Amino acid sequence: MTAPRITVNGTEAPISPATPHTTALDFLRECGLTGTKEGCAEGECGACAILVARPGTNEPTDWVAVNACLLPAAALDGQEVVTSEGLATAGASGTPGTLHPVQEEMAVRGGSQCGYCTPGFVCSMAAEYYRPDRCAHPDPAGGTDPEHGPNGFDLHALSGNLCRCTGYRPIRDAAFAVGAPADEDPLARRRAQSPPVAVATEYVRGGSAFLRRNTLGETLRLLRERPDAVVVAGSTDWGVEVNIRARRADCVIAVDRLPELRELRVGSDAIEIGAALTLTEIERRLDGRVPLLAELFPQFASRLIRNGATLGGNLGTGSPIGDSPPVLLALEASVVLADADGERQVPLAEYFTGYRQSVRRPGELIRAVRVPLPLSSVAAFHKIAKRRFDDISSVAVAFALDIEDGIVRRARIGLGGVAATPIRALTTEEALEGRPWTAETVEAAARVLRAEGTPMNDQRASAAYRSAMLGQSLVKLYAQTTEAVSS
Repeated sequence: MTAPRITVNGTEAPISPATPHTTALDFLRECGLTGTKEGCAEGECGACAILVARPGTNEPTDWVAVNACLLPAAALDGQEVVTSEGLATAGASGTPGTLHPVQEEMAVRGGSQCGYCTPGFVCSMAAEYYRPDRCAHPDPAGGTDPEHGPNGFDLHALSGNLCRCTGYRPIRDAAFAVGAPADEDPLARRRAQSPPVAVATEYVRGGSAFLRRNTLGETLRLLRERPDAVVVAGSTDWGVEVNIRARRADCVIAVDRLPELRELRVGSDAIEIGAALTLTEIERRLDGRVPLLAELFPQFASRLIRNGATLGGNLGTGSPIGDSPPVLLALEASVVLADADGERQVPLAEYFTGYRQSVRRPGELIRAVRVPLPLSSVAAFHKIAKRRFDDISSVAVAFALDIEDGIVRRARIGLGGVAATPIRALTTEEALEGRPWTAETVEAAARVLRAEGTPMNDQRASAAYRSAMLGQSLVKLYAQTTEAVSS
């Protein structure tokens, strides 16, 4: 294995002497690229955003914006990175001192005040600027979708960039003003070429190691040797532990580029989603095929986080407030667990055993998530949080119902934030099944739903509020389905 190196703004840079836990943010700043800044150190503010070349959905390569504060620099071994400093020369005319089109629009429209977070905004905007399938989204009434510009710019691309000291309008105006990349734009041309090849990494320094193997078999054998290792994909959770809680691991094993964990298969009886596919990749590849997941994705953190976060990681942490478990419980999903001896499939309803605990054994990792087909006809995901986007749930509720001839034939309800683990609302499901989908049935079932779980009081919500929101979510679902039928 060669010494780990990252191509930054077109120039190769060795990772050494950084430690295995040094973040990409700190690495880049040590390289003198101080446009990449630290604001929150936990992936919420976006001041640290950079562009990374990744395998594409509609083109061989996509430019993806990620939080440099969360990724270990070693995780970018063999990869290509562009920072805000590199955009001007790499993505415009190539002439030093020439602003990139995104930078130009931010400048002329006053989208910056103190300027601290502006480079992060620029990188997130540039990722959307280079999105191959970006196109206009006309509104049937003649206007445009308020979250998409006339140029097709998706404002969700900026959901992880939280500075609003100028007011948001100048930033939005800049986003909605950018055109299409020029034919001679080097970063646009780069999309048509193959993405960087995934390389094996063995970076050991100061008693700590960051390891990546090329195949699942090699990784599972390594896990058998190092069952105490921390397994990471996008590092959106582990990066917070490193930064905020100063946790250090003797060994970190990366699985984000394992081809066996990056497959998405649609069969006649199930959809299998690789555990290392990012949420953005899943969203774009499924393209609404699973409506309940399609409702989840825009509410899951921010685009910057979804560009790194994975279903395997979200389930692997065992958090009771993760947003994907309630949805996957309602979908009756299973997890495929793999170790050096083989695989086993476990229903997600049997996966969690306690607070941040599961049936996953030492040496095992999540290879895939399986969603059985066919899907229920009525589905909804309700996330109750203090912010619309980029926030942690106080309560999360996912519904999957089959309603035929006005009767609830089947009900599956997943809950998050109301117990030590994500849970199924089994008593409420029983209260619905076999009964007419009427206001009376819903009101009675809502009373049952309010009593599900063991909600607690904390800084996000009181136990009473959480219980009330459970019942209200079912009432809301009924109102939504009634409106859909009447319209």
